[in-house]
Amino acid sequence: MGGLQVDEAGNLANWAVPGEPLLGVGSAMDLASGAKKLIITMIHTEKDGTPKIVPACDLPLTSKGAVDVLITDLAVFRYIDGKLTLTELLLGATLEEVRAKTAAKFGEKLEA
Repeated sequence: MGGLQVDEAGNLANWAVPGEPLLGVGSAMDLASGAKKLIITMIHTEKDGTPKIVPACDLPLTSKGAVDVLITDLAVFRYIDGKLTLTELLLGATLEEVRAKTAAKFGEKLEA
C-alpha cells in the first residue's frame, strides 16, 4: 500500500493532504486494519525534501500501529519489537543520507 507519512509508532497516513481536494479514504482503512502484514511503499521525502518518515504523523491517520514494513526509494525499515528499525539500504543510498532524510528516530540492524 502507498503512504504519505509513516511514523515511529507504525502509524500510517495515506489518504488526505491539507490543501488538496478531499477524495475520501476509500477502502484504505479496511485494508490497513485487516491486513495480517502491512507493507508500505513510498518516496522517502516530499519533493521539497521534507521527510515523510516522521516522529508522529501530522496528516489524518489511516491506521494506528499497523505498519510492519516500510520500503522507500532509499531503504527498508521494519518494526522490530515495536521499534522502527533500518534493516536495508537500497542500491546507491548511504546510511548518512537515510539518517539525514529521516525525521523519525530509528534503530539500525543492517545485514552485512
